[in-house]
Amino acid sequence: MTTLHWQSQGEGQDIVLIHGWGMNGAVWQTTMDTLSQLFRVHSVDLPGYGLSHEQSAIDLDDICQQVLAGAPEKAVYLGWSLGGLVATNIALKHPERVNKLITVASSPKFAAEKGWRGIMPKVLTDFTQQLTSNFKLTIEGFMMLQALGSPSARHDVKAIKKQVFSRPMPNPQALKVGLGILSQVDLRPALSDITVPMLRLYGRLDGLVPNKIADAVANYVPESESYVFQSSSHAPFMTEHGLFCEKVETFVSEK
Repeated sequence: MTTLHWQSQGEGQDIVLIHGWGMNGAVWQTTMDTLSQLFRVHSVDLPGYGLSHEQSAIDLDDICQQVLAGAPEKAVYLGWSLGGLVATNIALKHPERVNKLITVASSPKFAAEKGWRGIMPKVLTDFTQQLTSNFKLTIEGFMMLQALGSPSARHDVKAIKKQVFSRPMPNPQALKVGLGILSQVDLRPALSDITVPMLRLYGRLDGLVPNKIADAVANYVPESESYVFQSSSHAPFMTEHGLFCEKVETFVSEK
């Protein structure tokens, strides 16, 4: 099996960073530079993304298997957005490989339904249609959405774009599989089975994963911790970088 592209730096406790939909591991560069001063940090390009753009996966479980194939024996898993679903699924199905779990601007169920806040199904359908017609533009639009409302939005998007576009564009098939996961997967019923310490991080201004779901998710994982970044939208690791790394460092270091 061809392996995914990995990047590692630093020494110490292993942390695996998993990017979101339409992105790639380069989005973590600044975060890696900071966290690698204390830990050994690994970022992966998911199948079909960035330098793994020639790989493919059929569903969430397949993505998780491919990540685990190249991951350290045991690590802290930190997943952003769609990557949070990947990290959570790994913690549920392979707890022996996970020390702790951190989700960033993520949800066990991204699609909205009656009584559950999330992304309206129409938004997801529109993304799928736009992808097929102009996918560079769609990704750029998605990036704008991520920074929306944040005071440093323009700067954030510029930085994200520069990093993400430094690697090959994702293949359209991978983007479609990712959107399928975002619109269909619901990990809520399984959340109570999580056995590792969990930290959930949210952005107060996030339009994709409303921070109000923090309380709803707490009902499923009452033991977990959560924190809402006040000036962030969907990418707190960019907008409030220092505080973000501080929260991660504290949680990872706790015995």
